[in-house]
Amino acid sequence: MKQIHPVPQRVIDQIVANALAEDCPRGDITAGTILPAEARATAAVVARQPGVLAGAQVFARVMHQVDERIEVNHLLVDGQPFRVGDRLIEVTGPAASILTAERVGLNLLQRMSAIATATAVLVERVAHTKARIADTRKTTPGLRALERYAVRCGGGVNHRDNLSDAFMAKDNHLALLGGGQALTAALQQVRSQLGHTTAMEVEVDEISQIPAVLAAGVDVIMLDNFAPQDIPAAIKLIDGQAMVEASGNVSARTVAEIAETGVDIISSGAITHSVAAIDLGLDVVIE
Repeated sequence: MKQIHPVPQRVIDQIVANALAEDCPRGDITAGTILPAEARATAAVVARQPGVLAGAQVFARVMHQVDERIEVNHLLVDGQPFRVGDRLIEVTGPAASILTAERVGLNLLQRMSAIATATAVLVERVAHTKARIADTRKTTPGLRALERYAVRCGGGVNHRDNLSDAFMAKDNHLALLGGGQALTAALQQVRSQLGHTTAMEVEVDEISQIPAVLAAGVDVIMLDNFAPQDIPAAIKLIDGQAMVEASGNVSARTVAEIAETGVDIISSGAITHSVAAIDLGLDVVIE
């Protein structure tokens, strides 16, 4: 299996700590009172629907932040597909602690696996082309690192991580700058100020904008909401002078047609902002 670049441990721990502070700010009244302190349990995360796993280590960190005595056994690794009824993770330890950690652990695991699954669907549908599936900055505030990791688990690649990561002029930037030679000059001025390792991308929503952008020597041109039948003409005009990204109206139904036009990248916000959580359950058996 292809190696998936991990999320730094400190980032995971901070996200998990924030989630637990939200869900359990002053202890778990129910688990802490109804269960004997000595009660132990074994539980398994079981798939109620098929998907692709993402977030196994995050789930483990939730368990361990609640109680380091909880033992976690990974039956699958991130990036692996699973079927209905498959056991993904097993945990053993103090029963009250497992139940306290259950919801936060499942919330993160279900969302991350949903993103990986949605990404994998798009990746599979463009596998016969050169196009790669990328995410966008349309992520859940505070969870970007985990959601971006989930995209990688599904076989996708990441777009710029944040506003400091790369230069990307979008429609509102261009509306303020104007078009034609004014736009070319503005972009050339930017190029003269940026370091040689900083990429420049410009979003266009009309083919008429492309010549002015090309003249500035940008690295990537994003075709925003172009109809698939209009993309080949844009690619021909760009003629290899920049990478071509397509974005907008990307779905499992449309992605193959977009990819077959010859674009290099297809970016989708839906794979992070519009997924429904994968149905996973934690089934507990008291020892």
